[in-house]
Amino acid sequence: MPQFHFVEEPDSLVDTLRAHEQLAVDTEFMRERTYFAQLCLAQVATKADIWCVDPLSGHSQDAFWQELLAHDWVLHSARQDIEVIYQAAGAMPRAIFDTQIAASLLGLPAQIGYAGLVKELFDVEIHKTHTRADWSKRPLRDEYLHYAAEDVEYLLPACEMLADRLDREGRLEWAHSDAAWLLDPALYDIGAEQAIDRLKGARNFRGRKRAAAARLAAWRETEAIRRDRPRQWIMRDSVLLEIAWNLPRRESELAALDGIPPKLVKRVGHELLAAVAAAVDEASAYTPPRPPNESQKALLKEMQAKVAACAEDLGIAAETVASKRELSAVVIVGNRKSRVFSGWRAELIGEELLGLL
Repeated sequence: MPQFHFVEEPDSLVDTLRAHEQLAVDTEFMRERTYFAQLCLAQVATKADIWCVDPLSGHSQDAFWQELLAHDWVLHSARQDIEVIYQAAGAMPRAIFDTQIAASLLGLPAQIGYAGLVKELFDVEIHKTHTRADWSKRPLRDEYLHYAAEDVEYLLPACEMLADRLDREGRLEWAHSDAAWLLDPALYDIGAEQAIDRLKGARNFRGRKRAAAARLAAWRETEAIRRDRPRQWIMRDSVLLEIAWNLPRRESELAALDGIPPKLVKRVGHELLAAVAAAVDEASAYTPPRPPNESQKALLKEMQAKVAACAEDLGIAAETVASKRELSAVVIVGNRKSRVFSGWRAELIGEELLGLL
């Protein structure tokens, strides 16, 4: 069992980390009260040691991040961890190996959790008892720290085992290329212009109402980023949609709408009305996404069947090859940059799918 250490001075680890090429990494973070996830703990492991590093201690940590990012990392279900660290450190690690991706390429469930993988590979039970812990509170309780340490304890042995199996199957490069997709900064860059796409209730708004919803969603996103508060704390979805639907022109009309908090009207009513007014000239530019027509539905179904057959031949889940969402983006949106048309997928199924298009 690796030795456990709690580190309050992150930069003190630099020389120790330099001696290792590959490190296991995990994070604990909070985002219930903020727009950006707050990194509360970074767990780093070698085969011999586990360090729980405190980024909230107030000590210098620039050298720590610079050194850590210069290594290859092993993570499980890496996307959220990469996002949090990218926001905290402003950079990506050199390369990553994602044990969830690797496991899916060997026929294990596509979304297998860390505890499930550890049970599968090592027959060890990990109990996720502190998933709701407040990681921002100090001092951290001992049971929290040991729980956090356990999240990296098995990553390096799992990487070795999975990489060996993948190599024998001729799929190791598949795992590396799929993990590399997660190091694209575009996945984590936030744009207020796309905020309307996250507003499900506006899906069927048309014309000026959709333009108003887009303007209001962009305003809310900008405010949430500026104040570092959750979107719903700035303005609830239901309130935003109510405004966009009714298109108020005066503060009295805005205040009369159902569910509109008086404080919101007093504080930013003029900004909300300005967003609605600006939608007048933009109505034609905002049309809701069209539902697939019968031809597209048939094409999507045919693509899914081919992907399912390919996945069955490989002994893996169909969504590991290409999810329905990815295929829908190809058929309905026209996305030709989908990963199904690159790397190992291009050779196995991508070219065939392109032929259908």
